[in-house]
Parts: sequence; C-alpha cells; structure tokens
Amino acid sequence: MIRSMTGYGAGEETLADGTSIAVEIRTVNHRHLNVRVRLPRGWQRLEEGVVELVRSTLARGSVSVAVGCEGGGGEEPAPVLDLDRARHYAELMRALSRELASGEGDYRATVSLDALVRLPGVLAVSESAAPAVNEDALGRCVETALGGVVAMREAEGGRLESALRRSLREIGEMVAAIEAAAPARLLRERDRLRARVAILAERPEVDEERLAREIAYLAERWDIAEEIVRIRSHMALVADTMSADQETGEAGGPARVGKRLGFVVQEMSREANTIAAKANDAAISAAAVVVKEKLEVVREQLENVE
Repeated sequence: MIRSMTGYGAGEETLADGTSIAVEIRTVNHRHLNVRVRLPRGWQRLEEGVVELVRSTLARGSVSVAVGCEGGGGEEPAPVLDLDRARHYAELMRALSRELASGEGDYRATVSLDALVRLPGVLAVSESAAPAVNEDALGRCVETALGGVVAMREAEGGRLESALRRSLREIGEMVAAIEAAAPARLLRERDRLRARVAILAERPEVDEERLAREIAYLAERWDIAEEIVRIRSHMALVADTMSADQETGEAGGPARVGKRLGFVVQEMSREANTIAAKANDAAISAAAVVVKEKLEVVREQLENVE
C-alpha cells in the first residue's frame, strides 16, 4: 500500500477546567520530512515531543502543526505596563536629548509615548497568565490529528496506486510489442545485407557463412533481451512494493517508499534509453519513446508518494 503526501487532520479535547486544546495538521509533498510547529505562548518546550510524534507516523512531506488553546483561563491575557521601566526609559531619552542639544538655555525633550511603549519590557505579558500546559492532552490531540492525516493520505494513495498500475500496464504492453518486433528486425537486416553483398559482388551467390557471422555480430550488438528482462523485473518490484503493507524505516518510522520507487523508475528509464539506442528499427524506436513518456508520467505521480 502506498500513501500520498497530501493530508489533513484535526484533534480537539476539552479538559475538566474548561480549557479546549485544538490541533490541526496539514501536509503537502516534500523531498524529505519537514515539520513546523506553532504552539501557544509558554508551550515551546513541548515542540520536540510533537515533532517526534509526527516523525513516528509520517516518512516524508512538509508538515504544518498548529496548536491552539482557549477557555479555562487560557484566553489571551491583557498586557501589563511596567511603569518603573517606562520612567527609566523616559529619563534616559531626556538625558540623551539634553546631551545632543545644541545652543544654550533650558532644553525640554518631548518623549513620544508611541516610541516608549515599543521599548523592551514596557508592555509585557505575565508568564503566569499563559495557558496551562497539559502534555498528555496535547499528545492525544496530535495523535488524533495524525490519524486523520494518515487516513486522507491512504485514500489519496489508493487513487495514485490505481493510476500507477494503469501506467505500468501500458508500459508492459509497449515492452511486449518491442519484444515481439525484435526477431523480425534481424531477419530484415539479414535480407538487406544479402542483397547489398550480391550487388557489390555483381553476382547472385553470397557467402552464407560470412553472412551468418555478420548477422550473429549484429544480433549481439542489437540484443535487447537483457534490457527487457530488467524492465520487467523493475515493474514487478514496483507492483510488489505497492501491494505490500506499510514498511518500517531505519529510524523506526514508516519507510520512504516513494523515494525508493523513484529510483526504480529512474533505472527503467535508463533501460528504455538503451533499447532506443540499440533499436535500429523505426517501430521499436517509436515504442521505446512511448515507454519513456509513460515513465515520465509515473515519475511525476511518484512525486506525491510518501
């Protein structure tokens, strides 16, 4: 089974004191696993735990985790004015103005309130007013949200798998056509060589033994049997991987199946290029081009596979 990297999930829990914790997780495709977490003020120490939960569930993708907390004393608290700090800043600003003032006489500095309240510590939010941290409840909400993400990824993965299998069937049909056309290509080349030798020698008799050696040389040079065998082996590996249960990666989380399949498709493209180079036949060359086009479609589909 394969999973898409596009998903969404949400989890929410209301505690006994009326506090409501809500978690939303959104994921899109990414080459690696990139997790971004937005937590309420004062909860930053829980970020690592949230990231670990995500890593244990998802293998790849850009993941955005948004955590909210409301009610139960968790509303956004009003800022607190530190008058002593404000007076200190104001006096410093007046002293600076007097120091920089030119000319003589009394100098009065005008202190801008707008500038004053922007200075560090003049307006602050008490840490004691931050929402109470409940690590267990947060973990449960994250797990619920991740469950929704996985369900959506699996549903989308099922649709991707159907499209991939359809593409593989079409590639298999083209490979079979190439395999069927290969023997006739050698027969045509044998007849062409026989005719050319007869014309050059100006006699109808042809050295069949030498002609046979030339045909054997061309058969070895143009042989595409190994490439066909390898393409079919790669196709079987892709099909088996899609049918297998979700694997576990080296770090204990899910395996990055999409990346592995991408490498396999890259190898299939190399084999198709070799067939096209060896073809020396219009029909086989055209079929090899179609195979490469369909492999490019598969590669694009795999970009959203976890």
